[in-house]
Amino acid sequence: MVDYIGTEGVRQIVARVGAARFMAGLADEIEADYRRWAEFDKSPRHAVHSPVGVIELMPTSDGRLYAFKYVNGHPKNTSEGLLTVTAFGVLSDVDTGYPLLLSELTITTALRTAAMSALAARHLARTDSRVMALIGNGAQSEFQALAFYDQLGIRELRLYDTDPLATEKLLGNLQALALPGLKLVPCSSTAQAVRGADIVTTVTADKRNATILTPEMIEPGMHINAVGGDCPGKTELHGDILRRADARVVVEFEPQSRIEGEIQQMPADFAVTEFADLLAGRAAGRTNAADVTVFDSVGFALEDFSALRYLHSLLNEQRSPRRLDLVPELDDPKDLFGILRPIVSPSAVRSDNTRPAAAAQAQPA
Repeated sequence: MVDYIGTEGVRQIVARVGAARFMAGLADEIEADYRRWAEFDKSPRHAVHSPVGVIELMPTSDGRLYAFKYVNGHPKNTSEGLLTVTAFGVLSDVDTGYPLLLSELTITTALRTAAMSALAARHLARTDSRVMALIGNGAQSEFQALAFYDQLGIRELRLYDTDPLATEKLLGNLQALALPGLKLVPCSSTAQAVRGADIVTTVTADKRNATILTPEMIEPGMHINAVGGDCPGKTELHGDILRRADARVVVEFEPQSRIEGEIQQMPADFAVTEFADLLAGRAAGRTNAADVTVFDSVGFALEDFSALRYLHSLLNEQRSPRRLDLVPELDDPKDLFGILRPIVSPSAVRSDNTRPAAAAQAQPA
């Protein structure tokens, strides 16, 4: 039997733990896995692109556990009443190859994306950061807002989206949380939202080379959490922001970010720092209060590995986790046919001379 977590199961786990606490715990798990970076098998995700979206597989293994995520990204979906991103994943035992967990990852991807953003900001943003501009107020925005409020101490959120209804939705959800000391400021433009902000999070969905942030908007000391540019041909930052002499650009896995991140705009020799090197002290992030730091986030399979491992541990705390008969359980592992024996009778098997006429006619003369 294989452990299973559906959307209701994730909802129950997060309700029991608390969304902010869940993301903080997940951020700790992700950091622990990045600190053992060398143990992981790493490759860019396998992507199949179409004019309207992308479907991807994201695998990795640490030699003991193997995980993969299936995920799509279709910005047009919201106009049809569908989610832009859906996902599910599998966690398996390397020694046997048996799957241990099949889980939804649509809600969990939103949680882990925000957890990773907050984790990177803890290492890159100024410690006195209290004001964040949140550009793009769609499905990911509440998760980002809550993670930065809880883990970074953000106390003023400036909100902007080209769709005013998205901002209204975000305002309503955050106001319902009644987070103590949090000031919410709807803005009429990106420029208004980012002016004076300590952290700027961009999480827009359009599949195009956009310039959500332009060089004149960037102030000394800002940390930019660039989340929305996550596939080829999709960016949010003007290239000159990355070229700034005082800019420090951090990525998750450089070979993947060169294809999908903001740095796809840059030449192959453009210098970036992998997050694992930052944690290990092999490279510097912020060196002074005036540096501009950029986390060019596209999402990496290790983060989903961490999320599946974390979910599995929380599931095992429950008395009666849900299980699926996804893999046969046999008395004799060499007798797979035996599992069908009670439902296969001789009358169900045709000999060559009794095959249906249509099948016989289909044979070459």
